[in-house]
Amino acid sequence: MSTAASMATSKTARGWQDDPVLTVEHLTMRFGGLVAVNDLSFDVGRGDITALIGPNGAGKTTVFNCITGFYKPTQGRIVMRHGRGRQEQAVEEVTAGGKKWSGGSDGIYLLERMPDHEISLQAKLARTFQNIRLFGGMTVLENLMVAQHGPLMDASKFTVGGIVGIPGFRRAEKEAVEKAVYWLEQVDLIDRADDPAADLPYGAQRRLEIARAMCTNPQLLCLDEPAAGLNPRESAELNDLLRFIREKHGTSLLLIEHDMGVVMEISDHIVVLDYGVKISDGTAEDVRNDPSVIAAYLGVEDEELAEAPDVRAVVAEAIGDDAVLPGPDGATR
Repeated sequence: MSTAASMATSKTARGWQDDPVLTVEHLTMRFGGLVAVNDLSFDVGRGDITALIGPNGAGKTTVFNCITGFYKPTQGRIVMRHGRGRQEQAVEEVTAGGKKWSGGSDGIYLLERMPDHEISLQAKLARTFQNIRLFGGMTVLENLMVAQHGPLMDASKFTVGGIVGIPGFRRAEKEAVEKAVYWLEQVDLIDRADDPAADLPYGAQRRLEIARAMCTNPQLLCLDEPAAGLNPRESAELNDLLRFIREKHGTSLLLIEHDMGVVMEISDHIVVLDYGVKISDGTAEDVRNDPSVIAAYLGVEDEELAEAPDVRAVVAEAIGDDAVLPGPDGATR
């Protein structure tokens, strides 16, 4: 991280450091001789919207894949906490004991030790993808019912109870439908409930994927480029939806996004990667004015910024109109 960002971090209280729902510690991911992520550490604050940004190829989706169990990291620890605070002693006890998690309301989960289905079921972490992965042949409502397959299977005693219609299954099915209807109302798709998911326009499919993830009751929702392909009106609606999820349901959010309008408007905390290394970590204002971030987006070295009078428009487009760029005399403009 740059000196400027480090100074900003030391001067400002960081809630995500005091009460993190997720901590990534010294994460490294190698593919043969390629180091995609190198010694990465950051926190995701409980109840925060945290953005993971960086140029194409920076390693952002690789980080997501390690957090959600699609990849097993080469090195590092990924800690999910259901209880308040850092719980350092409890985390060390789980780590030293060789366990994957300790359950309960203050549960600790070491995600690097868990398969992806346990991360979703036990740690209560859900994600969406860069490329939409809905069940196109199923209806919009059925896509949200599929997300609740686990509880329904438990209630049906693994299909037998569902066949004969035992009371517990009927009750669970009713609750699942009610939850699905609730989320369809929140994403403004209730009128399309019986339509095939593949028939929805692109922006509606994005919202449906988020609704499906929320049907799993996650404590942390990971969104991989949720605003990709959206027009300005749809991006504004996405911002409103993400704020609603955070404020109404208390769900923490971690998102990868290239739309800096979305990132700068809604993020409490931003982490910036470049070539698999963290180069900045702080608030939107800290990151927007960090010379290392500006240089990474422009593909130049920090010292070249003062000699680049024609890059202001590029900076404004990439990381926001208020970015402070050093001038030839070293003073910020």
